[in-house]
Amino acid sequence: MTNESRPGCAALTRPTSVLDRMARRVLHALDREPRATVGWLSETLGIARGTVQARLGALFETDVLRPPSTTARPASLGYSLRAYVTAAVAQSEFDNAMRALRHIPEVIECVAVAGTDDLVLQVVARDADDLYRIGQLVLRCPGIRRTATSLVLQELIPYRMAQLLV
Repeated sequence: MTNESRPGCAALTRPTSVLDRMARRVLHALDREPRATVGWLSETLGIARGTVQARLGALFETDVLRPPSTTARPASLGYSLRAYVTAAVAQSEFDNAMRALRHIPEVIECVAVAGTDDLVLQVVARDADDLYRIGQLVLRCPGIRRTATSLVLQELIPYRMAQLLV
């Protein structure tokens, strides 16, 4: 069964094409000036406004760009703790586990991994008691056999992409 045919895995599909030079230039300019207007981008990059608008539209429509809400830091929303939770999943319950995990708002990311465990979740919590509560919710998801939690102490290299645009 492919990821595209699994009901719980629609989010695992990837963009089908690699960004061309112009799209990379637009993204790099947006890194420098996140609130840039189409006019500013057009003038700065030396490309037509219509081209800038079409490129921006294509970047959002093809899921190349993540929604703007994903750039908010969890602490600014009241979630001062962040942790990574590894989980082993009974494969016969995989889709049910994914559906249940999607209903836990504090699970902000979930990736499938190869190795001892099946999933790595990134979760956020308000405090230690909240993290415990979230851990219990994860364990109650159908098919989750066991978990292990690692608390993030400090972000040493923030999530970044700019260095790959060159």
